[in-house]
Amino acid sequence: MHRRDVVLAGLALPFLGSLALGPRATLAAEEKPAPFDPQQVRQLARELAQKPYKAPDTSLPAPLKDLSYDAYRKIRFNPDRALWRDDKLPFQVQFFHRGFVFSNRVDIYEVDNGQARPIHYSSSLFTFEGIAPPDPNVDLGFAGFRIHAPMNRADYYDEVAVFLGASYFRAIAKGEGYGLSARGLAINTGDPKGEEFPLFKTFWIERPAPNTASIVVHALLDSPSAAGAFRFTIRPGETTVFDSEIAFYPRVDVNDPGLAPLTSMFLFDASDRTGVDDFRPEVHDSNGLAMHNGRDELLWRALANPKDLQISAFGDVNPRGFGLLQRRRDFRYFEDLESHYEKRPSLWIEPIGNWGEGDIRLIEIPSKEEIHDNVVAFWRPREPLRAKGEYILTYRMHWGPIDQRPLPLAMITATRAGASGDDRLFVIDIAGDKLKEATPPERVRADVSASKGKVANVVSQPNPATGGWRVSFTLAPNKEPVIELRAQLMRDDQPLSEIWLYRWTP
Repeated sequence: MHRRDVVLAGLALPFLGSLALGPRATLAAEEKPAPFDPQQVRQLARELAQKPYKAPDTSLPAPLKDLSYDAYRKIRFNPDRALWRDDKLPFQVQFFHRGFVFSNRVDIYEVDNGQARPIHYSSSLFTFEGIAPPDPNVDLGFAGFRIHAPMNRADYYDEVAVFLGASYFRAIAKGEGYGLSARGLAINTGDPKGEEFPLFKTFWIERPAPNTASIVVHALLDSPSAAGAFRFTIRPGETTVFDSEIAFYPRVDVNDPGLAPLTSMFLFDASDRTGVDDFRPEVHDSNGLAMHNGRDELLWRALANPKDLQISAFGDVNPRGFGLLQRRRDFRYFEDLESHYEKRPSLWIEPIGNWGEGDIRLIEIPSKEEIHDNVVAFWRPREPLRAKGEYILTYRMHWGPIDQRPLPLAMITATRAGASGDDRLFVIDIAGDKLKEATPPERVRADVSASKGKVANVVSQPNPATGGWRVSFTLAPNKEPVIELRAQLMRDDQPLSEIWLYRWTP
């Protein structure tokens, strides 16, 4: 959460009834819950978009608004006060205090049998180390929440998903730690004039049935440009899956929207260690953008930490999926006992239905520190989101291991680069069952091309150390500022591997 240095805000909605947290939480006798229907959230978003945007009040008492990141981390929720703690349900919910950059208030409701009850803030729910607790009579509200479930052990509730900061949320699968994030909506990402950060301001969490494997979260999003309604059905496991149903209602024409946006960190790997003085071989949450386009092509775009901002657009019609993946799954690639980047999840977006024309957009931002998310990927429709319109989007998010798709072709497992005289030498490693068809070796070749410069010395050969294949070539940049590279392992004219893409810059 220390990577999300954005302006955050919130706005309360008037709902009746209340839920006090703690063991065997009860309702006050005079309070009544309000009926809840998922269509209500869409209606609220639709009505919100018809009104001028109202900037929320983010004011906090001085000790909270001036907190450092380390001080904020010392405010801890008491797990004994978790929602449903004593109810023997498959999920529990804990909450985040406001403070640091998380200054916006989010209102959170429990939905049970079609009735919504607000969950009330109390400073007694938290422990405060190093700062005075807030006035217990002041309702400061929450900054967000996290969902726990017995994913790794039957007797322990692991943290599996967190919603905190603007419209950011993260999840993990069994045996993993947090890494990349998703967002509800991105607007003007990479624009020199500045990015707009929509925010989730209200959540409704459905009380799960005793033996269910999923939990449902509804969210209301707002920003100067648009409002939105979200329904997430979350299923933790070997791969944690979010079924996402979304409706957007623009206030104005949104010319540069990012749908199903992902954000991650890439600092360096073996493809570029220029200026790196670090004991670790690689540092990244994700090392590539994978795409399955509407033409049934499988592409792998290796990530980079460029000197200057880079924006890439991969035109498509009805994409079958895309995601930021972490394919490095061995500790020896990172040698980091604290961060364990080899345990960071990949995230694959699976569109449900046709998304039409547009492009998968990749934005790579220069970074000198691993605390900053500097990689963003999303779907950008060809046409703007028009004011007063309604835009429905459905997709499935897969958080988990290297790749959640059954790949019919061999995958790119590593990209390496280094000097070769005045040229650059690129080395690409490939692995997968499809390589069983790479016989006889003399019929296997690498198809390599460059948008500019000159490619030479193309070699494709088996790699006995890995059981895969290796492709290498040299590139003479000829003082070009940007060169797009493309390579694929072939047997005669049939592809054996997904398509490797790379943007070279000096």
